[in-house]
Amino acid sequence: MIENPALPTVGTLVVDGRTDKAGIVMGHEGPYVQLRPPRGGVEWDAPPEVIREPTQAEGLSAKVFLANEVSRGNGRWGM
Repeated sequence: MIENPALPTVGTLVVDGRTDKAGIVMGHEGPYVQLRPPRGGVEWDAPPEVIREPTQAEGLSAKVFLANEVSRGNGRWGM
């Protein structure tokens, strides 16, 4: 888990340690961090104490997906 449970910055790629699901921080609501899958989809809330930094493989996977979307004209750089 992230050692300092301070809320991560909007736009940061993190992983919800409860599910090992990667998400981009979209905002903060009360005590929770709002996450959205890098590939888009429905946001979910996670308590900051279960958020961890992505592994190198998890981060690379998300960046490759976004690069492919940009090259197809379907996305934008944001990470």
